[in-house]
Amino acid sequence: MADPFANNADTVSAPARRAVAVVPHDVNALSDIPKALYVGTGGTIVMRGVAGTSDQIWKNVPAGAVLPFRAQYVRATGTSAGDILALY
Repeated sequence: MADPFANNADTVSAPARRAVAVVPHDVNALSDIPKALYVGTGGTIVMRGVAGTSDQIWKNVPAGAVLPFRAQYVRATGTSAGDILALY
């Protein structure tokens, strides 16, 4: 199958090329910094951005939301949202 965009630069604002399931954890960082997060089941997400110094609480995130946030950590404690995908 031809990919007419194969030679385009992959920037943070370009569409994601892959998705990886996120397992929230209180200590471990995400293996790579994503462009965004997709939330399959709505709720609260506790996370820290790549340049952050403290965790932030995102409340009432709806199911199906794409959060254009470059998260370094997604914490288990306080996170009730589920089916989260890291978009790269």
